[in-house]
Amino acid sequence: MQFDFLRQFQTRMKKVGAYATLFKNSLAKTTWKNYGFDEAHEQVNLMFSVLLYIMECSLKEDVCTMDDIANFIDQLNMQAYQKPLSYEQAKELAIFIVDVALCNEGRPMYFDGFNYEDNHYESIYISFVGNKVVYIDQELKRTSYYLTDEGYELMLSTLEVDSHLQLTIQEMIFKLHLEKSTYDKAVDDVKTIFNLLRIQFQKIEGAMRKIRQNALLYSVDDYKEVVEQNLTIIEETKEKFLGYRENIKRRMQELEEKDITIQKLADDERQNLGHLKTIESYLNQALDEHQRILNSHFDLKNLYTKELEGLTQMSYIQRFNFRTNFYDEVLKQPLALEHLEHFLRPVFLKSLDKTYNLSKCIELQRPISKKKKEEEFFTTIEEESMESFIQEQKKKRLAHYMDSLTLLLSFVLEHQVIELSEIKAQLDEQKRQVLIPSVEIFKEMMIELLQAKTLDICQLKQERLETLSETSYDFQLSTCLLDVLEEHFPLKSVNQLSVMRTEDGETVSFEQVSDETGRKKTIRCSNIRLEVS
Repeated sequence: MQFDFLRQFQTRMKKVGAYATLFKNSLAKTTWKNYGFDEAHEQVNLMFSVLLYIMECSLKEDVCTMDDIANFIDQLNMQAYQKPLSYEQAKELAIFIVDVALCNEGRPMYFDGFNYEDNHYESIYISFVGNKVVYIDQELKRTSYYLTDEGYELMLSTLEVDSHLQLTIQEMIFKLHLEKSTYDKAVDDVKTIFNLLRIQFQKIEGAMRKIRQNALLYSVDDYKEVVEQNLTIIEETKEKFLGYRENIKRRMQELEEKDITIQKLADDERQNLGHLKTIESYLNQALDEHQRILNSHFDLKNLYTKELEGLTQMSYIQRFNFRTNFYDEVLKQPLALEHLEHFLRPVFLKSLDKTYNLSKCIELQRPISKKKKEEEFFTTIEEESMESFIQEQKKKRLAHYMDSLTLLLSFVLEHQVIELSEIKAQLDEQKRQVLIPSVEIFKEMMIELLQAKTLDICQLKQERLETLSETSYDFQLSTCLLDVLEEHFPLKSVNQLSVMRTEDGETVSFEQVSDETGRKKTIRCSNIRLEVS
């Protein structure tokens, strides 16, 4: 083959074809505009968000039905995209994304990649999502979606392999191929390693060029990333590659000493010897590149430090406009020229000569430190104390759940039927703090209520009597609901609690709500209707 870099080209096109097929199935459709997603970047972001959700469910081995995907899109839209979508429209959009964009309406998907070694096109099968039949509660038959192997390859190629790990992973593959004596693949691996080192060196040169132009435009995060990558390469590369080079030389010597002349070697052994020489050549180049990266690493540090120090010193220099501050003032008052020396004298002042103070030589010498290190005190906590501390934290959190649920039920029992927007209108600041102690607690409670939809109180009481359960401080909706009714509303006769979204698709916002870290946030959620009977 004339161009070695085109080997295994069809393997590269398999990954490219996945993106091309996905975009062809989705971006050309006008259905997106029916739901307010007019721009291509909005469509791509939402589509890959759905793929990530399906991947998360697949990794956890959870059921992922169309209702689950629709619920995810509905919550994601309220949080991020804020399109005027009802839950039914979110479900229609979920069906379009899964059935049309990802599954091509059930038709098989292929992409033709050119094989330059055999000089013809190869059909590459593309599949992102599969489905299977599951039974929920051993009765309800549903279709659950999962990510295929091609879908995993697509998603893992977007983010999961960090740039710091690329060289380490490639080095591990190279080592494995050497151990298995598959030298043809090891040649491709060592070329990739050399290319990664060359890319890193070019990245350092680019960073130095940006710093020379303007150090303020080069962020600290970018500098930190480059330095960390350099340190990883410097620490791990040289010793390993020296070991690989000695191993390659030893194997080459064994092959050459096997027979007196290379012509007597078998064809496969002669081919292996050629691969080993290629590997040795690239290892030598990789070691040279490692040395260049090492030198450039220190040059980068020195340059960045020097430029920042220069910028710091420049901030102390007071500048003025010579025309406005000098010429214009002289023209206004020509007599001021008599005192021109007062203006020019600082320009000609030289720094004072340094003299040695003899009294310093007889002073008690002490080490100088810019900052005194504070003593660090570490307190050890016994295992039992730690468990009791965790239990106390869970009790406090559960108490917040109980108070919030109690206040919510008090409104529902008072009006029999009430919406969340009406409850919000009746809240003062104190009651709002009780209802929403934190963003996380309120969000979890609302999601549990929406997922439950209908709670049969009599059935829950019967299950509680028939089941022996240990004391738990984790939030469970059915348990907390029964505890609140028995403790705070013993005289109220409640048979059923129903929770559903309102048909108008209205949203309710709560502003300046604290999360568990103390940051203020705004909650936007669907307006829900609560009813007791």
